[in-house]
Amino acid sequence: MLSENIKILRKARGLSQQELAERLHVVRQTVSKWEQGLSVPDADLLVRLAECLEVSVEELLGDSKPESTAPLEPQAVLADKLSALTGQLAEQNHRRRRFWKWVAIAAGVCGLLLLPQLVLTLLILGYSLPAHNSNSIGIIGGADGPTAIFVTAGFPWGLLFAMLGCVALVILGIIMCRRPD
Repeated sequence: MLSENIKILRKARGLSQQELAERLHVVRQTVSKWEQGLSVPDADLLVRLAECLEVSVEELLGDSKPESTAPLEPQAVLADKLSALTGQLAEQNHRRRRFWKWVAIAAGVCGLLLLPQLVLTLLILGYSLPAHNSNSIGIIGGADGPTAIFVTAGFPWGLLFAMLGCVALVILGIIMCRRPD
């Protein structure tokens, strides 16, 4: 709501993010974060932003006028709206952290499920020595006589890469869960 209004009003005034940032004495990335809904301006900046965009703070926040006939103090209205925006932002950050937490948990479970298979594959194939060649020809009996079977067992790269992918997702999930806002 606020993010969309900032972007629409800025473009309607023909201002770039950089120009608006210079007028407000902030960096362009701050304006970009406001427009993406990743942060909200504080009370002082909100008032200056409304002045730069030539609208009232209430119009900038996108709320309709209160139904009460008694006028509210502007600071009280501003505080209420900033409180609501801050709550929305906190909820959005909480959902994002919860998502990355579950990504990390799911990747960890997948990695743990793949680990025994990787270890058993390496043990069965005898990969204790890297130069070991496990290609062999086995002979089994059949109804028509002996049958030669050529068995080749290469290093289980796919399994190893799947494990490394799980580890990478766990690390990414932990980083994203613990990253400060």
